[in-house]
Amino acid sequence: MSSPLDHSCSSLMEDKKVVLITGCSSGIGLSLAVRLASDPDKTFKVYATMRNLEKKERLLECVKGLHRDTLDILQMDVTNQKSIQDARDRVVEKRIDILVCNAGVGLMGPLEVQTLDSMQRILEVNLLGTMQTIKTFLPGMKTRGQGRILVTGSTGGLHGLPFNEVYCASKFAVEGACESLAVLLQHFNIHVSLIECGPVNTDFLVNLQRAEIGDASLQQVDSQTLSLYERYLQHCNSVFQNAAQDTEDIVKVFLDAIMSVNPAFRYFTSGVMPPLIRLKVSEPDGLQYINTLSQTVFSSEEQ
Repeated sequence: MSSPLDHSCSSLMEDKKVVLITGCSSGIGLSLAVRLASDPDKTFKVYATMRNLEKKERLLECVKGLHRDTLDILQMDVTNQKSIQDARDRVVEKRIDILVCNAGVGLMGPLEVQTLDSMQRILEVNLLGTMQTIKTFLPGMKTRGQGRILVTGSTGGLHGLPFNEVYCASKFAVEGACESLAVLLQHFNIHVSLIECGPVNTDFLVNLQRAEIGDASLQQVDSQTLSLYERYLQHCNSVFQNAAQDTEDIVKVFLDAIMSVNPAFRYFTSGVMPPLIRLKVSEPDGLQYINTLSQTVFSSEEQ
């Protein structure tokens, strides 16, 4: 026979919105987990997941042990179905109200130097990892007839970037998957939102698998491609120095989507659709977009 205390605890568990976030060892995932777990009204119970729990110290330092009742850290590898299921089974509330698919990796360099293993890794994490995670938590949301799924998107999923062919392919695929799900899941009162990020000041660049000028792998690449790649790297450095957003700016957009009564499908973290994406819509033959991006990225003038 249940006691009044049991009912009280159950009520408290139901009152909190249960959030599971992937990729919380650094960057957007870490910042979002800390922000939600630190909510003064204790609105959220956050399950912050990461593939390697040895990297949890940074998250623990950010919360400084003050959020034991609003934050749990779980091991979860989005490329391993059993790992995802094990994390799901460790959720005390036995439900997820808000699922944030944030884990992602990058790959940059001439296509000729990319190995099959490296390309498969990008697709396994960015695309299949996202799909496997959603697949695991979706039945529970459907049964309850409610839920929110937020996916960290990228402008690299909306327009192609040179030397990022595999990364963009993975993010383009995520866009298609999320659009398809959004059409279906509105019938279950489940909202799908993509948070479209441009350059962000995170560890993404540090962790980015990238061919560096002088690497032995680049010896097989023709001189013109190498010259263009060097210009592209200079362009990237300039963009990140001058235009990259802080993670807190991105977290605010996630919060807008989470708190909205009727969340949008697509949120641009800069507040407006980037000009290059608008150009793809206004000039659907694609030529003007390709020429404009080429001039922007490969111009010999200082960016």
